[in-house]
Amino acid sequence: MTHFGLICPATTGHLNTMLPLGKELQQRGHTVTLVGKRDAESKTKSAGLAFVAVGEAEFPLGAMTDSLSKLGLLSDREALKHTVNLLNKSANVLLRDAPDVLKEIGVEALLVDQISPEGGTVADYLGLPFITICSAIVLNREQSIPPYVTSWKYTPSLWGRLRNQFGYKAFDRVVEPIVTTINEYRQKWELPAIASPNERYSKLAQISQQPAELEFPRKELPQCFHFTGPYHTPVGREVPEFPYDQLTGKPLIYASLGTIQNRLRNVFQQIAEACSHLDVQLVISLGDSAKPNMMPALAGSPLVVEYAPQLELLKKATLTLTHGGMNTVLECLSNGVPMVAIPIANDQPGIAARVVWAGCGEAIPVKQVSVAKLQTAISKVLTDDAYKENAVRLQSSIHRAGGVKRAIDIVEQAIATDQSVSTKLLNYL
Repeated sequence: MTHFGLICPATTGHLNTMLPLGKELQQRGHTVTLVGKRDAESKTKSAGLAFVAVGEAEFPLGAMTDSLSKLGLLSDREALKHTVNLLNKSANVLLRDAPDVLKEIGVEALLVDQISPEGGTVADYLGLPFITICSAIVLNREQSIPPYVTSWKYTPSLWGRLRNQFGYKAFDRVVEPIVTTINEYRQKWELPAIASPNERYSKLAQISQQPAELEFPRKELPQCFHFTGPYHTPVGREVPEFPYDQLTGKPLIYASLGTIQNRLRNVFQQIAEACSHLDVQLVISLGDSAKPNMMPALAGSPLVVEYAPQLELLKKATLTLTHGGMNTVLECLSNGVPMVAIPIANDQPGIAARVVWAGCGEAIPVKQVSVAKLQTAISKVLTDDAYKENAVRLQSSIHRAGGVKRAIDIVEQAIATDQSVSTKLLNYL
């Protein structure tokens, strides 16, 4: 059996993906330890996995959450810069501290979140095999695929490729600090510099929780890339209390703008007003944005809670209004629920663009939200059967994809053989 280390951001979306994978490894007899910021400790231990903290001086408990909560109040470019600065600080900490920690506890292989590219450099330095886990949108770069921070449509024409090329050049200027930090450590450790983003990812296996049907057409993914579908389970999740007795039985519209990047109370007010004239019940989950008693009276008297048992409510939902986080989008599609996406920052515009492209929802950038636009989008999704049909189509593809068990089959095969696991030649253990 192998001692696996997990490396991912200490945020709900990434932990909700990585912890089920860790739990499956543990249930198969492996030892699993998450190495990360103190904010990840509670959820990791709730999942029954071991935890070791790094960077406690720079990232005391609550620091990551507090920093990310500002994103909804910034412009798109400011939000991206803020995220890059935070990820660069995090990369510095992991590169500095993780090697000694991993050696001390005897980790033999790593699962590295794609959004934590420094993890691959740590693995290279220690001579450890690692697997790339795509918890959010697929970051692998192709000329025909728009930068994931944009809401640009998939346009494989010459004009579209030139537009994408321009976008990537602008994006590279913003993320340059992270690239510099990683390559400084690689030079210090006598490792070759990483010249392109795709070089940061595992050559053994790259595993995405997206179904292939939710990704733009790809032509250049490596043979070791696998779309396995989502990993959503109750592992590591606290199930909040919820007043189920207040559900009326009317068609349920569920609204959540995530747990962190959601301090936009005016958007919740607009959502309530847009739904107030419909014969539906609106349930709003505020996350960390406010306590229900701090909200003004909302049109239509929706049911407002701080946190909702999302996995359970989506089984009852007719429509979801979401920030476009990958986990919520995949949880909606796992239940065949169409969406209206209101992307706020980072990869959410790209995810929302894929929701629209796949025909399972509409999207309105958060800075363009109005009651009228919400009413139009909600009406379209509720009345046009195609949205529901496409959501159900993706639900079927998710059920076929294999999820956690297939992902860990791939991980075990890669580590056992130390060979690239090809999509075409995958042998289940």
